Amino acid sequence: MKITDLKCAVIGNTPVVRVVTDEGISGFGQIESSKPYLKPHVLFYREFILGLDPTDVERVMLSIRRLGGFKPWGSSVSAIEMALWDIAGKAAGIPAYKLLGGKIRDRVRVYKTGSPFPATGSTPEAYAESVKKAKEMEEGFSIIKHGVAFHSGMVADVPNYFYSEMQSGARYPNTGLLTERGFKHTVACVEAMKEALGDEVGLALDCGPGMTVIDAIRLAQALEPFNIMWLEDMLTGDYTPYVLADQYREVTRSTSTPIHTGEQIYLRQHFKDLFEKQAVNIVGPDPADVGGIAELKWVAEYANLHGILIAPHGVIDGLIGLAAHVQVAATLPQNYIALEYPSGSTDWWYDIVEGLPDPIVKDGFIDVWDAPGLGINFIEEAAKQYLPEGDEDFFD
Repeated sequence: MKITDLKCAVIGNTPVVRVVTDEGISGFGQIESSKPYLKPHVLFYREFILGLDPTDVERVMLSIRRLGGFKPWGSSVSAIEMALWDIAGKAAGIPAYKLLGGKIRDRVRVYKTGSPFPATGSTPEAYAESVKKAKEMEEGFSIIKHGVAFHSGMVADVPNYFYSEMQSGARYPNTGLLTERGFKHTVACVEAMKEALGDEVGLALDCGPGMTVIDAIRLAQALEPFNIMWLEDMLTGDYTPYVLADQYREVTRSTSTPIHTGEQIYLRQHFKDLFEKQAVNIVGPDPADVGGIAELKWVAEYANLHGILIAPHGVIDGLIGLAAHVQVAATLPQNYIALEYPSGSTDWWYDIVEGLPDPIVKDGFIDVWDAPGLGINFIEEAAKQYLPEGDEDFFD
């Protein structure tokens, strides 16, 4: 089997990758819905993989892996890798998880980020109402994650939240020392959320990037009574092209609150310091950024050797991304907590693919399916109507 083409179409603001072969089997991968600009980057890799056998996944990846980088530049490589495993599974007639070593669990726990309802502000009451609605969702999520501090509207909504200037009115790349008012407001919002959730649902917090080490330690210590699942990306995170393991270690050693990072990191090598220095308690690589699903499994195994837990990131990885998440999560070692549940970027995405369970999430878990490859496929006639101008031949 040989790769004959690499295609990319932006379907509903989401770049979708298709690897085409000479045996009529195609594999699909997906990039986060926030990155429609990456289509040319995907196609850059075409010349490097044409003519290769897609079922020799590692050989193909050796030809392109070195040409990626930290988020967002690992996304194209990651999506191509997902598509290769899709092909390999389809060619063998088995689910991708069997090619990754086989599953150790029949269902995978997922966690919900935020709420399906629009935020009503940055007050403690608004935060409590948001998680209360998420808790009441029919999916029965057992973990809910919410943004606070520099990963939230607090920066703009709370006067004098921190000792610095707002950067262009955006959340990122805001950074600085929190004022006493800002710090107390953050703690009050967390307290309100925990009161709403009780001990029935775990609460994780996405905190940055942008916090100083000083504030990260203060916040982690202040939240110790609340049994928070983890504090995520306090120092680095979205689009931060470095790791800062030494700084994370200072925070982690100062508190019993679990410290988490990793969604922007590309490749296993960049987790080395985090693990070997015991710099964090939990890592959250995203299969759509880290280099793919096999790369994610490697990171999980390496973390497990060091007593570090894993909760993969992926909230906007889409439905093909969801399928990839489920396949690899089924195989991860027992340091696995839960994956961040991705959904379709628009409602009609659910009408253009087939193979997902119905309902997808039950009691906070997804049953692992056994269809070949990633296990979901496009309903091509339904999907064609959403192809943008210039990509009409995506399925040809």
